[in-house]
Formats: sequence, C-alpha cells, structure tokens
Amino acid sequence: MLRSFNLLRKYPAVLNISDLKPLFWQQVLFATPTHPVCAMSHQTLSVKPIVISGPSGSGKSTLLNKLFAEFPGCFAFSISHTTRNPRPGEVDGKDYHFVTKDDFVKLVGENGFLEHAQFSGNMYGTSKKSVKDISSSGQLCVLDVEINGVKSIKQSDLKPKPRFIFVRPPSMEELRRRLESRGTETADSLKKRLDSAQEAMDYAESGAYDHIIDNKELEVAYEHLKGILIEDLHKIQGEKLKKGQ
Repeated sequence: MLRSFNLLRKYPAVLNISDLKPLFWQQVLFATPTHPVCAMSHQTLSVKPIVISGPSGSGKSTLLNKLFAEFPGCFAFSISHTTRNPRPGEVDGKDYHFVTKDDFVKLVGENGFLEHAQFSGNMYGTSKKSVKDISSSGQLCVLDVEINGVKSIKQSDLKPKPRFIFVRPPSMEELRRRLESRGTETADSLKKRLDSAQEAMDYAESGAYDHIIDNKELEVAYEHLKGILIEDLHKIQGEKLKKGQ
C-alpha cells in the first residue's frame, strides 16, 4: 500500500506517501517533456520499478521531496485509500481517498486492492486501478511500502523485477526524537511505531534489499539515492537522444 506519507502536499498530481508506515505503493513517473532528462516517449521506455521502504520518521519523504524538486514536472502520483480521518490541511482526492470502513471493506471484497493493511486502527490500501493507470505509461515507477508490502512485492510476478531500497534512520534514539517532535504520537502509538521500526530494520539486515541508505546526513543520503537512480536516468536520456529529441 502506498505509504503516502503526507509527503508531497506541494505536488497535487502526486501520490501522497504518508509518513505512516502502512503499505503504500507510490507510483512516481519520470515522464514529462518539461525536463531535459525526463522528456521522451514513454512507449519505448522500460526501466526497473523502485521499491523504497523505511520506518516512519526515517526521512523517506524528505529524500523524495528533494528528488521531486530537482526534477520538477516529472512525477505523477496515484492516491491511496484510507479509513483514517484527514489531518489538518489534507484534501480528499489529493492526499488520500478518505473512505469509511464499510466502503473500504467493500473494495477489499471486490478484490479492488493490490494490497491493503491496517495500522494503528486505520486501514490503508492501493487500488489496482490506480496502479494500472500509472504503470500503463511504461515509465519509471517508485513504490513506497512498509515491510509487509516489500514481502508481498517480492512474492509477486511484477516485471521487470524491482530494485529494493531501504532508508535507515541514524539510530532508534534519533528516530524516537523525530517522532516525538511531530507532536502527533501518543505513548501507545509511539511504542507501536518504534516496535515496527525495529522489525523493519531487522528485516533490512537480513539482506532483503538491494541498497540500504543510511540517513545520518541528508545530503549524503540524497546523493546515494540519486546514484542508485542514475542508471535509469541515463537510460531515459539515452532513449531521448536516439530519437533526436
């Protein structure tokens, strides 16, 4: 499910990757002709999807926002569903599709979700339609998911095989500080997030990911992320040059 973390409120066309941890697949497309790297025909472009994961508070949202800012106009987001109430400033249909539990359960029964999960009493899911609409473009797709989402994707027949990336916070102490500084966590929810974070980091140590980004220094972590993506960016640029665009 796309962890849309309430990331990217500045990008209305983008999927909200909430900073929560639930399984949110985020489809990010390098696509428009407004950027020299991104401008090219999507019909011939074929690059590996990127699956990015990490605990809530690890800094995924910040890293992705920097990426979006450096490549403006190159992204489009699908919007995930959730049964939680909107936070201040969140807009239905932009940040999430806010739905009732009954409506969510109905979609589950209709097999309308690629995946879905429950976290802190709320349900989150990514509809098949939203992913198909984006994936059909044939462009670079970034999926932001939590640990169960990573496991599900690894067991899926998604082609081409994605590249898996984990964003690791500097320490559990720093992660606690970041979560507490939000002012949105209760003692119980904070404990759940920290327990989930430890589980995610233990899973990352098992060798489940192709790349682990240590987010101790933001700029260093960001350069690491860009370095992982540069092969795809060069592929996109190369296709553009071959077409004389």
